[in-house]
Amino acid sequence: MKLTMITVGKLKEKYWLEAVKEYKKRISKYAKIELIEVADEKEPNNAGAKDLEQIKDKEAERILSKIKDTQHVVTLEIHGKQYTSEKLAQEYQRWMNTGKSDVVFVIGGSNGIGNTVKKRSNQEISFGTLTYPHQMMKVMMLEQLFRVNKILRNENYHK
Repeated sequence: MKLTMITVGKLKEKYWLEAVKEYKKRISKYAKIELIEVADEKEPNNAGAKDLEQIKDKEAERILSKIKDTQHVVTLEIHGKQYTSEKLAQEYQRWMNTGKSDVVFVIGGSNGIGNTVKKRSNQEISFGTLTYPHQMMKVMMLEQLFRVNKILRNENYHK
């Protein structure tokens, strides 16, 4: 399995960088993983709805430039389908069984994901209706990918 995670914005805080590094190392025992960060767009003061859409559109262009036509794209969206870890493991297994062995996970910037990326998405998943910082979502998604691989191999992992 080849996994790619595309995120908007660069991680700067040492604690996020260390967590990402640790989960990337753990996942690499099970799958090839690539992490891609695209630049976030500067948000002007007093940005209106039109400004925010333009920001998401520019970020979407950067995201789409990193996605190949053959890749299965999963966007993390507040209105996506929610999974338990076990159900996500079943979905991951389904991807492998149906030849979707090159999966891209997209985490948008602080304003969300642009419409062109949503249109390219093959499926949307959600971690619930709470709002999380996108830096935290990167770590949470990596942790779930590690957990999924442990579940599929019936290996122990703390609960």
